[in-house]
This record gives sequence, C-alpha cells and structure tokens, in this order.
Amino acid sequence: MTATTVQSGGFDWHGHRLTYEIWGEDGTPCLLMHGLLLDSLMNRDLARRFAGEGYRVILLDLLGHGGSDKPEDPREHRIDFLADQAVACLDHLGIDKALVGGCSLGANAALHVGVLAPERCHALFLEMPVMEWSATFAGVLFLPTLSAANYFGWLMRPFARGIRRLPRPDWESAASVLNALSTEPEMVKAVLHGYVVGPIVPAARDRRSVRVPTLIIGHGRDPLHEQRDARSLASEMPNARLLEANSILELRTRPERLWRGIRPFLEEVRPSRPGRSRKKKPQRRAEAHRDQ
Repeated sequence: MTATTVQSGGFDWHGHRLTYEIWGEDGTPCLLMHGLLLDSLMNRDLARRFAGEGYRVILLDLLGHGGSDKPEDPREHRIDFLADQAVACLDHLGIDKALVGGCSLGANAALHVGVLAPERCHALFLEMPVMEWSATFAGVLFLPTLSAANYFGWLMRPFARGIRRLPRPDWESAASVLNALSTEPEMVKAVLHGYVVGPIVPAARDRRSVRVPTLIIGHGRDPLHEQRDARSLASEMPNARLLEANSILELRTRPERLWRGIRPFLEEVRPSRPGRSRKKKPQRRAEAHRDQ
C-alpha cells in the first residue's frame, strides 16, 4: 500500500481538550472511534485501508482516552456525550457530513450520532456494538472492575504504572490494549461510572428511525459483543446490512475476507461530492507513515 500522510490536532469541547489524527490528504470524510479505555491506535490499520479507498479518516480520542483530557468527574463521561464530541470534531474540521463509525464503545457512540444527528452522517460503520443482549456480561465484567478501581485503586495503580513502562509493540492494536491496561484507576473509575449512569445505546424505537446506510460487523463467541445484538440491530435499521466476522480479531489480523464485504459498501455510500472542509488544516505531523 502507498504512503499515507498523517496529521494531528485538537480542539476544545466544553472546557476539555480532545485530540485526533487525520489519515489522508483529501477524500470523503470518515470519523472512527475506538473501544472502551483504548485509543485511536486501535483503528490505525482501518484508517490506512479506508484512506486507500478514497476516504480522509479522522481518528478521534474520546474524552478520557488517548491524548485527550482525562477529567476524573464521572459526570463528564456518558456514552451519549460521545456523540456530541464526534459532532464537535466534525464542526471543528468544517465537515458537513461524514461516514461515522467505530468499534465497541465507538460503535455505540456512532449509533448515538446516527440517532441524534443523522444529517451529519452519509453512512454508519458499526463494528461490535454493545447492546441489550450484551448487557449481562458487560455487567459481570465491568462492575467488578469499577468496584476494584473505586475501593482498591492502591492495588491497581502499581500494575498500571508497570504496564506503562513496557515497550509498545509494532502492532498498534496490541499497543492500544497496553495503553488501556496502563490507565490510572481514577480514570477507570470515572469512565466506567459515567458510562453505567447514562444510556449505553439508543432505544430500539429510535434505532428503527435511522435511515442512514449502515454496515454492522458482528461475530459469535464473544459475550461482550453478542452476535444477537448485531443481528437485531441489522433487522431494526431500515438501510442496514450485516457482515459476520469469524472472531473478534479477524478484521485486524486477517481482514481480507471481511474486506470483500466492506469495500463494496464504502464504494456504494461514498458521495460524489465529499463533505466540505472550511477550516485550516491541522498541523502536519508526519509526511509519510508507510503501511506495514
């Protein structure tokens, strides 16, 4: 694959600084968001591929993640607030409409954008949404983590700081996981507390009203991202289609089979005239990040 120009920048959102990367010089805008406690590193492989299909990809670090600010007040962290952060990023870059998507938490955030601001989306790309069927396992997994961060942060803190000192692997998705494991317990507590208070996913009646073209990627053998959620969402949304992965890692380790389904969708939904960009481009960080 050819070299891809990468830029970086940031903007203010309700008194907090949010950061992003942009992959590609021009093309149809695409905003991708990461999973819970991860960061934009996890979507870099996708950004390269999307850029190769004629998209200009924005990888947003949501509040409390990556290079963005990390307030410890749980009231700042709600999943429906993430939709506002995504729209604010588009506003900052002067983008009218974009393909909006993400993985897991990012998929839920993108779905909220589709409900709250469908006029800003020419398509949705939802990988592994976490919805009603996934709620039981999500509670089993995250409530003990929240309790540990709240009451036993003194035990978690040395572990997180030890992980932070480890070298990061070349595989950026694995590096993103290590970054998540190095999160300070105060931030784990704030993010998880905020997320369990607010609505995790839009109501089914609101999902049925979203007519934006949507590609949903789901897979089995993953109780946190139940295949039943992906299937039910695909049946609810009038213009959605479902693509089933063999595993949670297929798209990031052996993407060729899935890409045969993703590429036609990207070509189909790409508008003849990309959303305009009125503002000055962010500072260029690197001239040529070459794909591995």
